[in-house]
Amino acid sequence: MPPGMRMRYDPPHASLSDYLTGYAIYAAESRAPMVNWYLPAPAMISVLVDAGPVSVAIGNHRFGPLDRVSLYGPTSRAFQTVTHGGIAVGIGVSALGWSRLTSRLAGDFRNKIVPLDTVVGGVVARRLTEGLDALSDDAMIKPLLDSIFEPLFLRRHPHEDLIRAFTTLAVTDGVIEMHDVAERLGIETHALRRLATRHFGMLPKMLLRRARFLRSFIKLIQPDGRIDYSAIDSSYFDASHFLRDASTFLGTTPRRFLASETVFLKASLRARAAVIGTPTQALHVAPATPSPVVIRPGRGSPGFQDELPG
Repeated sequence: MPPGMRMRYDPPHASLSDYLTGYAIYAAESRAPMVNWYLPAPAMISVLVDAGPVSVAIGNHRFGPLDRVSLYGPTSRAFQTVTHGGIAVGIGVSALGWSRLTSRLAGDFRNKIVPLDTVVGGVVARRLTEGLDALSDDAMIKPLLDSIFEPLFLRRHPHEDLIRAFTTLAVTDGVIEMHDVAERLGIETHALRRLATRHFGMLPKMLLRRARFLRSFIKLIQPDGRIDYSAIDSSYFDASHFLRDASTFLGTTPRRFLASETVFLKASLRARAAVIGTPTQALHVAPATPSPVVIRPGRGSPGFQDELPG
């Protein structure tokens, strides 16, 4: 990172790894306005610590100044932030985590940012701000977040096996057709659309396209700044096909996007891959088997009943 900036990634505790995709800490000492671009991603909780005002642009929509604790809904295009120093802590939420965290439809929050307390109540937001304000070391953030989030994922959702299986298929090389995914999951396409919109925030086709694009985009980034189109997914017909997706998900060409303000993004891709295993949250895969979250008698409530797939 340049002088005066720092970044840290931590994985959540193993008991939370199905529900949270990682913890990210971004910090800048300067209070001068700073612009950064980030890639489309699943839902995320953001907490500001001693930070100046933050505003975000997602396409033509502007959000800000943001609350200290905000929920970024699932995004289908890159977004721009304008910050003024301080620390921002990001908590990635998987589709499985969303299913346990709230009964709200993730699709209602697509490409939107709202105060977290409008979704999960004010107690969680207050615990996050008070806890983080009291810390003096980045290494202490992970255990604090683990302790705050552990009680929030006790409510099991009845469709967790389907959500977990679709999470894996959505980021699997070569899986690009919705009918193929529905067949592998053993459900009808209309049920897959309902599952994806409710827990992932967008239609299956968009999720599959987003994952394919990001797999290709990250691979073609070269350390010397070159763009190597030979690295794109084989399911793209040609470079122009890939560039059409770039226009959808980045709003511009890959070359122009990478030439813009992406200091934190480029560092984030390297740091996240080194610590968590995948360079971006949108390509994160939950563990193959459920994590051992203990559902204690008398705590939590039964999983809400939505429409059954199929």
